[in-house]
Amino acid sequence: MAMRRREDDEVYPNAAGIDVGGSSHWVAVPRTADDQPVREFGATTCELHAMADWLLACGVDTVALESTGVYWIPVYEVLEQRGLAVWLVDARQMKYVPGRKSDVQDCQWLQKLMSLGLLRAAWRPAGEVCVVRAVVRQRELLLTEQGSWIQRMQKALVQMNLQLTEVLTDLMGMTGQAIVRAIVAGERDPKALAQHRHARIRASTAEIEQALTGNWRDEHLFVLGQALAMFDSLAQRVFECDAKIEALLAPLGCHEIELAGPGKRRGKNTPQFDARVALARWAGVDLTRINGLSVTTVMAILSETGPDLSRFANVKHFCSWLGLCPGTKISGGKVLSARTRRSANRVRQALKLAAMSLSRNDSALGAFYRRLCARMDKPRANTAVAHKLARMVYFMLTRGEAFVDQGQQRYEEQQPQRSIDALRRRATALGFQITPTAQVA
Repeated sequence: MAMRRREDDEVYPNAAGIDVGGSSHWVAVPRTADDQPVREFGATTCELHAMADWLLACGVDTVALESTGVYWIPVYEVLEQRGLAVWLVDARQMKYVPGRKSDVQDCQWLQKLMSLGLLRAAWRPAGEVCVVRAVVRQRELLLTEQGSWIQRMQKALVQMNLQLTEVLTDLMGMTGQAIVRAIVAGERDPKALAQHRHARIRASTAEIEQALTGNWRDEHLFVLGQALAMFDSLAQRVFECDAKIEALLAPLGCHEIELAGPGKRRGKNTPQFDARVALARWAGVDLTRINGLSVTTVMAILSETGPDLSRFANVKHFCSWLGLCPGTKISGGKVLSARTRRSANRVRQALKLAAMSLSRNDSALGAFYRRLCARMDKPRANTAVAHKLARMVYFMLTRGEAFVDQGQQRYEEQQPQRSIDALRRRATALGFQITPTAQVA
């Protein structure tokens, strides 16, 4: 029979709990700390400092803060500046308050769980990492908005029966942009528009000319011009984000590192500055040497975690935080489910996108991805490869190791021996012994 934890077995006796809200915050301290152990404070800066004064007067040294939207950020920053140990707690850990639910009971239940040591603090990176993360997330948001306006341009073209996307794979490529801008400028002749064709386009000039024969309705031309103007405005905002990120990364680059070999091919969404050098000087290693990790992927990883991963006990803890490890749902000695949990972790998403790019990569990682796809479905193989990439990132950042690609041929040469070793271990476990047959000349 399980024993209940007694009230005098408190792990954090001087802990407080805060139920965060949009307009006010409810704070609960131990009952022996004040005659009124539960108080309500406003959301203004003066009220937050008054809350900190009251907590310090009550002898509180640890505060459990519920992560509600973005309302917890000002509270976290003020309490941390005042010298309190702030624990950011996921609301799913608290489950439900027994009995009737109210803000008062929420903060009291949070304080009780914190005092008994039943909560875990979420990980929040250092201050300089949070600054870079905010700008990088803004850049990703702008790129997403750009994509939505490209879809609107495509819709306006289709409504005019201009089947430009049937002959061009990228509407915003060199040829596509030149044609769209010429249309907005007033050009209507399909022959003149088809002359913007780049030499590398597979479709011929005649095919492009045929696809650009439409009805040219005024309302759709107006929408096309508006969408192109929004695209250009967002592109300018992205350029400003690149300049801000470059300025933020400059003082963080404290490592002198020489990059081996040329960089990877620049994509459309790659920052305008030399982000590879800046990120390598910040992290101390060049993560772009890992197959599948582009400059934008590395920037997303470092902006979320930073180069210091000492908060994670080991690589398994890091992969578990990313949500890339198998689940352990066991009851009665039987595994009920081993699926990875759903997560909105941005590093996880970046690694899974990087794993998808390895499907046609001539490297050991590419061969590993294709071997997994041959024996399981692609989503599971993608998660397994993302897990492998996460381990490489962890070891490079913690040990300072350089990544060396063994190549696809070397990987395929090692596979037969690994299969033989696995068969021998399985035969030994069953009490048998494998004897190789003589090779036939």
